[in-house]
Amino acid sequence: MKRLIIYVFASLAFTTTQAQKLWYTRPAQTWTEALPIGNGNLGAMIYGGVGEDHLQLNESTFWTGRPRSYQREDAHLYLDSIRNLLFENKQAAAEALAQAHFMGKKDPDENEYTNRKAAWLREMRNDTSSATANPIKWSIMQLPTPNGWEVSDLPGIDGALWFQTEFDLPEAFSNKSLWLDLGRIRDLDYTYINGHLIGTAEGISTKRHYLIPANVLQKGKNKLSVQVINFDDKGGFTGLKGDKPPFILYPEGTPIDQALHLPTTWRYKIQNINPPPLPKYEAEYQPFGDLFLQFDQTQPENYRRELDLSTALSKTEYTTNGIHYTREYLISTPDKALIIHLTTDKPGTLNFKAALKTPQRNFQIKQIGAQTTELLEQAKDGVVKGVAILHVEKKPTEATIILTAATSFVNYHDVSADPEAVAKAKMQAIKNRSWESLKSAHLAEYQKLFNTFAIKLGNTKTPGIPTDQRIIQYTPEKDPDFISLYVQYARYLMIASSRPGSAMPANLQGLWNEDLSPPWGSKYTTNINLEMNYWPAEALNLAACEQPLFNLIKNLSVAGQATAKAYYNAPGWVLHHNTDLWCGTAPINASNHGIWPTGGAWLCEAIWQHWLYSRDTAFPRKYFPIMRQSAEFFRNFLIKDPHTGYLISTPSASPEHGGLVAGPTMDHQIIRELFHHCNIDASRIAPNKIGRYGQLQEWLEDKDDTTDTHRHISHLWGVYPGTDITWKDSAMMLAARRSLLYRGDEGTGWSLAWKVNCWARFHDGDHALKLLNKLLSNAVGATGEHGGVYPNLFDAHPPFQIDGNFGGAAGVAEMLLQSQDGVLDILPALPSALPDGNVKGIKARGGFTLDIQWQNGSLKTITITSHSGGPCTLRYHDKKATISTFAGKTYHLNGNLE
Repeated sequence: MKRLIIYVFASLAFTTTQAQKLWYTRPAQTWTEALPIGNGNLGAMIYGGVGEDHLQLNESTFWTGRPRSYQREDAHLYLDSIRNLLFENKQAAAEALAQAHFMGKKDPDENEYTNRKAAWLREMRNDTSSATANPIKWSIMQLPTPNGWEVSDLPGIDGALWFQTEFDLPEAFSNKSLWLDLGRIRDLDYTYINGHLIGTAEGISTKRHYLIPANVLQKGKNKLSVQVINFDDKGGFTGLKGDKPPFILYPEGTPIDQALHLPTTWRYKIQNINPPPLPKYEAEYQPFGDLFLQFDQTQPENYRRELDLSTALSKTEYTTNGIHYTREYLISTPDKALIIHLTTDKPGTLNFKAALKTPQRNFQIKQIGAQTTELLEQAKDGVVKGVAILHVEKKPTEATIILTAATSFVNYHDVSADPEAVAKAKMQAIKNRSWESLKSAHLAEYQKLFNTFAIKLGNTKTPGIPTDQRIIQYTPEKDPDFISLYVQYARYLMIASSRPGSAMPANLQGLWNEDLSPPWGSKYTTNINLEMNYWPAEALNLAACEQPLFNLIKNLSVAGQATAKAYYNAPGWVLHHNTDLWCGTAPINASNHGIWPTGGAWLCEAIWQHWLYSRDTAFPRKYFPIMRQSAEFFRNFLIKDPHTGYLISTPSASPEHGGLVAGPTMDHQIIRELFHHCNIDASRIAPNKIGRYGQLQEWLEDKDDTTDTHRHISHLWGVYPGTDITWKDSAMMLAARRSLLYRGDEGTGWSLAWKVNCWARFHDGDHALKLLNKLLSNAVGATGEHGGVYPNLFDAHPPFQIDGNFGGAAGVAEMLLQSQDGVLDILPALPSALPDGNVKGIKARGGFTLDIQWQNGSLKTITITSHSGGPCTLRYHDKKATISTFAGKTYHLNGNLE
């Protein structure tokens, strides 16, 4: 065999003719239409409005909460009792005991909160005069509000509100008791008819269904008043799913279609917005503020807004009254600032105002001279302080807007930084520089990361359509290169939300969040979501972006020592299924899913994989001790199962499925791999088992349900991302495949992404693409939202979670190259719908970078660059070859591996 050898002396950079832009022909109307930019610390969502542009802002360390202890120091006293109950199959009793004594501590103190809540509620109930008040001066709200009254100009409002409407009593309903249906209300309501209390209920899942006595009703107009008490999170009338009418009135026995439909426009007034803070297990990521740009421009022509992935620049442009306007936006890593450049082609027509706002209630906005504004704020229910400085420079045909930001966060036990001094120093360093200088520095830094990889998957047959329409029309046959855009968008999001120097890794929403009470706190869920965020980092040539994750793992390995001691009386460190800015590691939420001790062990897999890909000899010295400390915990934690004699993990859970158990399969797979990485004997750990349906058992017992389509596929961790199950044991691999068939092809965004990767490991590219197509489908349908993508290509759980974006991109990489078994498997799961394509800069374990080209479904060429030297074994279908490589050299092979 002849192979061409080329010496590599510089980092690789690739170019491609494919369009790497998201673009639209109208401004964003919703947050999931806005375009994200970020530098790993500061983020913005750009709406691109004409008369008013809106940039919603985030800063990665702006959270609720405070440095504190999360663990109950006496929890270990209950460990044996919980284990014994589980061994005796008394799951309910074990969960009850664990809920009472084995969960983490909430903040503020729960007992103190109970008293404060009761006192506040009594105060609210002492004044019910609004039940009969004239609402003529009250505000107006369109109901229901499925996402809470926060979306109706009441951001961040918790407390007590009164709502009121009227209805005319139909003659046919006279002298009859009537049923009133109001749908769901968050959290607590007191409902009145003509000043008479006719019902009250609490709970976000309870449908309000109240009987109105006939003697309370009156001829003609009747007044319906509702006092809504919201203690935390979204508040108000959240309605019903589907197209069911939200508010109806009817006599018992009357068909629903003959019911009286009540108005959906109601009057409301705020009674009180200061309920005591709700105790929570962990902190929540917060919105930092908003930048509004107000223009005297209307009726645009040729409107376009876009996000260029190759430059990390967003642009809005349009023409109005014959004048062309352009806005360019970037967030610079080297200059640590948001920078906007405005231009016009007619001098004197660039007229605008810039204003800072925030949804936080504790804030101050100061004007510093004619060109600079300062925002000072403190996070809701927390101690972190934030500062933003806004500076505007105007010229006849252009303007530059610069925003710098900082918080008081230093690390998870220190909030002593001076954010005002930091933000001002950042501004002082750059405010006199030109747009071109700032832009050039941004491009040079960003493209060093982005240009290490390129992908093209065929030619699009429907070019030139906006991205929102492209999503709707997508099929892999008509638009195969849309998958390429999706992969590069995931890489863009990773660079924007997590890069060297970022204070925190990408959270559930990456870097971007508009809600004061975001879904799941927008924190770090470690039973799949945080790990999935970094699945594509190595293969898609963005290993540098993992540094913030490794920093967090290092901090968790320290914080988790106290939890290991308090809960398990064990050495080493432990992390359960969530963490936050303050490195909480104790169990949270509920005992039927929150007691899952292998979060830290799974995070250690990222350390091991980075070593396999990079062969960086300095890396193990710094991070392998963290793995060994995690393994030391499990050496003490594992206990002999009295029924089988194996060492098992308990108490634990198969994440969010099946409750508190002894011996979930996933735990054993993760711990077994961790032990192998640390050269610890794992032979006594309970093995994977094949059950009565030919499936891989999810639990120690053979109790899987073949009709169960739960979103988690935790017992398939050994297939992907782990290597506990490989084709070396084809029977177990086929059992895992059967389990995935039973789970089905539906799912939330991240669930679909996980399944894509598993089908790729099963070497079934067509099935993997089938699920990828679902992941790329329009998430916003006539019947509501489902797994897929929003117009801005954000992944829909729903709601938005960024893990699906990253997991889906990792799945595409897995279709094209696998290297988990020591062999570089080329195109192991190539879908038949993607017969032509090429990828450049894809990484493989062993320290290799590959360029791969295929045509008509067959491999055409491979280029392999070795970064550490040593043998390289390749496999393509039934062909196999091994070559000796030297560090820094490149090798070319054809489709026959010659």
